[in-house]
Amino acid sequence: MELRFELKQLQLKETFSIAYGNYNKREALLVELSYQNCKGYGECVAIDYYQINLQHFVLKLKEMQVQIEAQKIIHPKNFFQFLLNLNIHPFLLSALDCAYWDLFGKLENKSFIELNHLTAENLVESTITISVGEIGHQIEKINRSKWNKFKVKCKGLNKDHVEKLLSLSLDIALDSNASFTDENCIWLQENAEVKKFSYLEQPKPIDQYRILKKEGFANWMADEDCQNIDALEELIPYYKSVNIKLMKCGGLTPALEMIRKARELHYKIMIGCMTESSVGISAGCVLTGLVDYADLDGANLISNDYASGSFVENGKIILSPKPGLGIELK
Repeated sequence: MELRFELKQLQLKETFSIAYGNYNKREALLVELSYQNCKGYGECVAIDYYQINLQHFVLKLKEMQVQIEAQKIIHPKNFFQFLLNLNIHPFLLSALDCAYWDLFGKLENKSFIELNHLTAENLVESTITISVGEIGHQIEKINRSKWNKFKVKCKGLNKDHVEKLLSLSLDIALDSNASFTDENCIWLQENAEVKKFSYLEQPKPIDQYRILKKEGFANWMADEDCQNIDALEELIPYYKSVNIKLMKCGGLTPALEMIRKARELHYKIMIGCMTESSVGISAGCVLTGLVDYADLDGANLISNDYASGSFVENGKIILSPKPGLGIELK
């Protein structure tokens, strides 16, 4: 097996504004695993509020290269166990795990869906993200869009803005990226109108969720608070829903296990994304038959997508019929 990797830059179509800051580009690390004539691809991106340094990942890949290339072709779940022994950051672990699933499926001439006996029917629709901005501008973007589901970013709580969004009678979620106060959260979870929002994502900074009440009107969804399977039991009294992102939990292999566990604990589940190319989005798309919500618009937000595979068109998930994850570089 051969390992290759390359740093890429993803250009956003417009400035992406969230509570953490404003972004015009994202750095990405593309990972390629190849064997015979087949190539599998995975990806991770630099997110400042996760303190991700892709240069460190490049050094780690160089350090591990001989060990990875010496591996025989085995089942992806066994390959993942091998990767766990290498002490890899979850973001990089996800890129390698997804690349190997893509490669293995191409070698077996079977899709990830077939290999895992998953459904490719009745897939949930994805939201499109509406950046932080003046409320009139946000509503104008929503009204112009051909998508049916929206995730509206906010920085802090403006009750007038909440009322204006609710008056649209559309499928809207709120994502404050940890910018709500305790008082904001109490008001939201005690306000019956708030149950019209499909969910309210990551209201408070990491580990400050104890003000939240699962029994309230707000469908609180954990993002940064839910990094991996270990968080699920602890969050039960506070969150109704969890956002599972492949980079947070370490890839497709742990995501499957995390979805199973979250179902057992009666959570609503979303498969989410960062700003990613179609490499990362194709991996997320294959799990949309297992979840209640999807937020997989990452590749729709960039202007220089360097790959093709599964994709999202006006919210509809279109799965690639090709083997593995169906990823090809342009």
